[in-house]
Amino acid sequence: MAVRSPSPSIFRPKQAIDQSALEENKALIEGINRRNVLRGAVSLGALSMLTGCDVSDDSAVRSMLLAVSAWNDRVQEFIFRPNHLAPTFSEAQVLKPPRFNAYYPLESVRPVDAATWKLELSGRIADKRPWCAQQFDELPQQELIVRHICVEGWDYIGQWSGVNFGTFLQRVGADLSAKYVAFKCADDYTESIDMPTALHAQTILATRYAREPITDPFGFPLRLRTATKLGFKNPKWITAIEVTNTFTPTYWSSRGFNWFSGI
Repeated sequence: MAVRSPSPSIFRPKQAIDQSALEENKALIEGINRRNVLRGAVSLGALSMLTGCDVSDDSAVRSMLLAVSAWNDRVQEFIFRPNHLAPTFSEAQVLKPPRFNAYYPLESVRPVDAATWKLELSGRIADKRPWCAQQFDELPQQELIVRHICVEGWDYIGQWSGVNFGTFLQRVGADLSAKYVAFKCADDYTESIDMPTALHAQTILATRYAREPITDPFGFPLRLRTATKLGFKNPKWITAIEVTNTFTPTYWSSRGFNWFSGI
């Protein structure tokens, strides 16, 4: 019996698929895939929706990826447990000094002058008077020894201490029913978190690392440290905090990364 060559599949494209749109949206794809809902299982399943998308159409690919990213954010927010605590560790496991991370190289760090630094407050906050660095030392201090997890795949154990963020928000009369807490930083970085994360027991405004004042390039004099988010959700060199119901795209969310980014 003669062996016949298989006939071409009617579903196979006649020409090679242009991968340029996927390459151009690589950050979006990586942001969806890395450490997302159910450790990526749902994200990878959601990416299957691209099957019906013309990958040669950059706008269609980007729209689909942004939709998947937004869907991941909603699911993560839904399954977030405000009373669930992240694992803690011993002092012997603490990395000293902590690892530097930013959207620019170490040599580009711009030191902050503590003598002139002020924390500006705005939005749904009753007492909008600015804070100086010394005022944070006058409030009760909390210490966290938790794992810092970077979206790039590395991590370390850090020992942070400072003022519980929920305590601070109550102190300044913030509207705790608001949706978002947004941050501006001395290096022009912007970030925001949801209010349940802001009020989580393991979210602090850190002023010390390993019980010593935070130094440059690690966010002196004030940075956020939350145990329930990826590293880039912890802004450094904070200069302004706003409590709001209006979402404003942040440095990384405007570049395609998941906004919620819980761990």
